[in-house]
Amino acid sequence: MPTTVEERWRQFFRWGPYALLGVGTAIAGASGDALMDRAEKAAAGVLVAAALLLHAVWNRRCARLVATAGWGPERPCAAPVLVPGAPGPASTAHFVLRTALAFALTWLNPFFAIYACVGYFDAVHLLPRRLAHAGLLLVAVTMAGSQSGGLPPATPVHWLAFGGLFALNACLAVGFSHLGTKETEKAAERAATIAELGRANSRLEQALAENAALQAQLLLQAREAGIADERRRLAAEIHDTIAQGLTGVVTQLQAASAAPDRESAETHLRRAAGLARHSLGEARRSVRNLSPVALEHDTLPGALRRTVEEWAERTGVDARFTVTGTEAPLHDEVAATLLRIAQEALSNTARHSGAARAGVTLSYMGDEITLDVRDDGRGFDPLARPGRGTGEGGFGLDGMRARAERLTGTVTVETAPGEGTAVSARVPLATP
Repeated sequence: MPTTVEERWRQFFRWGPYALLGVGTAIAGASGDALMDRAEKAAAGVLVAAALLLHAVWNRRCARLVATAGWGPERPCAAPVLVPGAPGPASTAHFVLRTALAFALTWLNPFFAIYACVGYFDAVHLLPRRLAHAGLLLVAVTMAGSQSGGLPPATPVHWLAFGGLFALNACLAVGFSHLGTKETEKAAERAATIAELGRANSRLEQALAENAALQAQLLLQAREAGIADERRRLAAEIHDTIAQGLTGVVTQLQAASAAPDRESAETHLRRAAGLARHSLGEARRSVRNLSPVALEHDTLPGALRRTVEEWAERTGVDARFTVTGTEAPLHDEVAATLLRIAQEALSNTARHSGAARAGVTLSYMGDEITLDVRDDGRGFDPLARPGRGTGEGGFGLDGMRARAERLTGTVTVETAPGEGTAVSARVPLATP
């Protein structure tokens, strides 16, 4: 059974003409004795047979074109033509022949107009657009002749009735055809809009799927970046705490082994033990990402002053610490970063410079804070300095720069062979 409007129309276009012809023939036959003579009845029978043959041939052709062209149920069966989607010569010829048969039958008996009215339904499907209105007017002629008492009109009154009925039928047919065409166009526009919305939804779903994949990829990249950053942090912390502490321990042990007396050796051993304990505490705090030990109970200037004094006592280098500007409270991360940079710079001075004097200056400069570490050692060529992993301090310089960059700061190194070294770190002054 047909389930959609399109399928019902297709069934009507296929079987409707047979039904209308049957009804018209039945009524005409019942009234035949009053309206037709023997010759007219015979002619009507021949014309009815011709109409049946015409529709049988047309429906067979329709089914063949639907099967070969692959037209779906959305296209009525009455409209198959040589070119899919547009009426052609074959459909025009079919409409003209059927209309002529209907006109001839109505001429013989007005009740055959029941069969002729099928032209109102399929003229727009079978005829090109420029001929559709003409086809509807031909059908209106047949219908007006039937309604005015038969063809041809017998009296002037019949002619007057025929003219009025023809005008009425023509206006109704053309008007309803125009409304149907507009409705069809709107339906086509709605179908196109729905199809475009479907495509847009498909694109949106695809975009959402791509966005979900990108989000997952970004989350993975962020996780990997966080892991890499944490590894760099731990590497820098280990370098600034354990490595420096072990270097000091080794230095003190070497000094103890070379001491001329037991008292001097014990002094160096005590310093080595103190450095080992200090480094252990720093290592534990570095793993927990806490502030350096020196900042637990002191401000940055105090921690730097004590660090410089302990470093000078341990290395024998004449070191001075200076503060300029108005001291202000600092964010823990800023203080820890500058303290680590100072410790690394002093460690490099002790290991590589052979300096006799060193100076550390902390400068409060409005919205920035600057740390300068200078020495009068042998210096080096910054373009030829050893890289990371060579054991010559390259990692320390890279680590200082990485620490400052995490705070959107900078580290610059000014040095030349025989002219000492100056390390300057500049970071924004962030308060707690």
